[in-house]
Amino acid sequence: MRVAVGDSRQTPPYPGLVSTGQASTDPLGSISGATIPTKGPKSVGVTKHSEYFGPLARLPLLPVAAAVFMAISVGASAAPAVQVSFDDVSDGKLPQGWTAAATNPTGPLAHWTVVADPAANSPPNVVSLTQISDRSGGHFNLAWAPGIRFQNGEIEVAVRADSGRGDQGGGPMWRVRDANNYYVARYNPLENNFRIYYVQNGRRIQLASAENVRVATGQWLTVRIVHNGFHIEGWIDGQRLLEFDDGTFPDEGGVGLWTKADAATSFDDLIVRTDD
Repeated sequence: MRVAVGDSRQTPPYPGLVSTGQASTDPLGSISGATIPTKGPKSVGVTKHSEYFGPLARLPLLPVAAAVFMAISVGASAAPAVQVSFDDVSDGKLPQGWTAAATNPTGPLAHWTVVADPAANSPPNVVSLTQISDRSGGHFNLAWAPGIRFQNGEIEVAVRADSGRGDQGGGPMWRVRDANNYYVARYNPLENNFRIYYVQNGRRIQLASAENVRVATGQWLTVRIVHNGFHIEGWIDGQRLLEFDDGTFPDEGGVGLWTKADAATSFDDLIVRTDD
């Protein structure tokens, strides 16, 4: 279900909801205290043709429509996009410019690699976490690209939870400063929830959570993040589930992929659209 600030007229896609009004503690002992307020339905007013267009209202209808279309066409421009399908990367490697890392490592780094997978979201390849050495709960596995810069816009990636006893799933990370400072969104099929956190100096703080989100282990889902200024939205498979404001990391940073502890996960079709 959507946790939202704003118009509540949309039909909730999932049957459960948890806002972060009640503090929750993560494995590192950090406590979230963010409250996600909700608003009632907004009234929808009707603006008269003459009130909206002003002097243009005295023009014939078709010229007005053409003028508006021209203004939109001239003023609008497509946001630059970076697309990483992993299909042009050799098996056993990460894409050029990507690096494996970890938050709070207590052992060797996990092994991330591009592998051929006939069940890929878009065959032939995916990038997967294939070998995990450190399974401690406070250990986060990262694969990220410092050169893919993101501040405002959208990030979208296909995620498949492959295995894990203590944890499963994962998701994108963004505005990454380094291995200890970033935003992250993750879906966990063991807990049936979708959450957004920030990690600051290695401590993970929960910002928002949507409960009763059910996508089984082994199934692909698409996580989409919209982040503009302080405003953040979290989407799964075309449904907006989370919406809130946070200003912990206001500047641009890198983009990457994230899992926790023993969560072995595959990713495909990363798209980064920037509004900058």
